Amino acid sequence: MSVEHDILDLELADEGRLKIEWADRQMPVLARIRERFEKERPLDGVKIAACLHVTTETANLMRTLSAGGADVALCASNPLSTQDTTAAGLVEAYGIPTFAIRGVAETQYYGHIKSVLDRRPMITMDDGNDLVTMLHTQRPDQLHEVIGGTEETTTGIIRLRAMEADGVLGYPVVGVNEALTKHLFDNRYGTGQSAIDGIIRATNILLAGRTVVVCGYGMCGRGVASRAKGMGADVIVTEVEPTRALEAAMDGFRVMTGRDAASQGDVFVTVTGNKHVLDSQHFELMKDGAIMCNAGHFDIEINLQALRSMANGSRRVRQEVEEFSMGGDRRIYVLAEGRLVNLAAAEGHPAAVMDMSFANQALCAEWMVQNAASLQKKVYVVPTEIDREVARLKLETMGVRIDELTAGQRTYLEGWQEGT
Repeated sequence: MSVEHDILDLELADEGRLKIEWADRQMPVLARIRERFEKERPLDGVKIAACLHVTTETANLMRTLSAGGADVALCASNPLSTQDTTAAGLVEAYGIPTFAIRGVAETQYYGHIKSVLDRRPMITMDDGNDLVTMLHTQRPDQLHEVIGGTEETTTGIIRLRAMEADGVLGYPVVGVNEALTKHLFDNRYGTGQSAIDGIIRATNILLAGRTVVVCGYGMCGRGVASRAKGMGADVIVTEVEPTRALEAAMDGFRVMTGRDAASQGDVFVTVTGNKHVLDSQHFELMKDGAIMCNAGHFDIEINLQALRSMANGSRRVRQEVEEFSMGGDRRIYVLAEGRLVNLAAAEGHPAAVMDMSFANQALCAEWMVQNAASLQKKVYVVPTEIDREVARLKLETMGVRIDELTAGQRTYLEGWQEGT
């Protein structure tokens, strides 16, 4: 049976399958959920449209949903994050309809999103809110068919909460990014390692002894700052939120305004979820050789339009490095077109950390089907019991044992009569 798809080359399927299997060995929690799903089929007959980074880890989530009985279709959530071998493996080896090609133009990118929505999904899985946005702006007639969705990113949840506040959110969405077993690990350890990996693969620079400016000190920023410091960099943090700035200072980082940091930085990494975090006021102060990259979801954190208007010209000097001539002998560089450097210039987060994130996705899809009748049109947090189950399974697969409360300890914590 032919599987609907739009990918680069089916001949890449064997390589993709091997890489998917390699990642699967690092994702034991998701594998256990898949085994249960195969027996119980909790998603039988449920159509799921997923707009996620098309990586080997995502492929194993698709396999898990399919094992649970779901009719799944996948498109990319970023034009430069698709692994073409993975897309081919999904279609040829696992029969998952996939619409993703690395480096597609914007028109084809949105065409792929339309392709998965054409399948009339009951559940959406987003990494950046593109499915939700298209449904609400271009296909409102389909909203009544959707029982719920999930969202993987900080950026997407910001948008969803704005939609909820405006009273326009058309169906319930679970903010998977808010799960403790997601943002404490995926965002911090995953982004921390993969963003540094992307910078090094793109440039082959030595970070030790350089000044790295991390714009934003959320969980992703914490991870990037920590890993850069661990590689010998002098790290500066810029922030707009006082509590996070205070935390960065107490974690031992220099904290200052973006303008003050602009003239000092050798490498700049944006991880805020906001637009124009690095702008013309910063570009004019950057030293010759300064490198900018983005590890936030969308390519708006670096104002590339302003940079191009200021520059005398630009050229590509490495596969993922664009050089901008700023007058005189000054050159500054942008990695991966300002898109996610960890996916555009590397392979994204390690499978071991995506294991927990995608376990949350799978279990939240099951929870949504079970509770569809009672859910309201709002953003939900991941149920505590799911979060704890993912953590329990992860510890179990790591061979880590922990204590349990005694009956007396549980009684003490639940009561107030016992004195100090």
